[in-house]
Amino acid sequence: MIDRKALLALAFAVTLAGPTTAAPLLGQPAPAFKATDASGKTRSLAEFRGKTVVLEWTNNGCPYVQKHYNAGSMQKLQSQATRDGVVWLTVVSSAPGMQGFLTPAAAKAWKAELGAAASDVLLDPKGTVGRAYDARTTPHMYIVDRTGALVYMGGIDDQPSADPESLKVARNFVTAALTDIKAGRAVAQAATRPYGCSVKYGSAE
Repeated sequence: MIDRKALLALAFAVTLAGPTTAAPLLGQPAPAFKATDASGKTRSLAEFRGKTVVLEWTNNGCPYVQKHYNAGSMQKLQSQATRDGVVWLTVVSSAPGMQGFLTPAAAKAWKAELGAAASDVLLDPKGTVGRAYDARTTPHMYIVDRTGALVYMGGIDDQPSADPESLKVARNFVTAALTDIKAGRAVAQAATRPYGCSVKYGSAE
């Protein structure tokens, strides 16, 4: 019988595979996209031009995601960011029948139950947005600046563990990047290694 630690190690190892799409480039325009939110409204990256945008890939069945949400750390970070005028978009790229897939109603319920403070939840069941960004893990984080350029991509912090205790010693890369952006500085650490469960893409179309 495989124990929990072995399963988590396997989930982390799988993240190295990921989609085959070329990764977007730092300092270059972030990939444009359109996606439907949990209310059925079509949202696009273009509509948020002039604002800092955080993209957070998620999967509610992933223990790495659960670490951040069950401890309230993700909600706290979302709240801090949105208070500063940042647009926070949580993206679900799990395909139908795969772990983490959410219908619009389920996405609304999940957000409400956890008290998530994201600006919106975007549903990407065909994986179009995820593949455009080469999103590999949940969580996988990206930040787009006011000019539309990609200025951060990678992990949420430096503790690749599903253990909530790791949050006590974690250095949050997203917090650091947003602090740099707010201060008008270049992001000091613009690319880091993401960790978590693999994004549960369906077959590419």
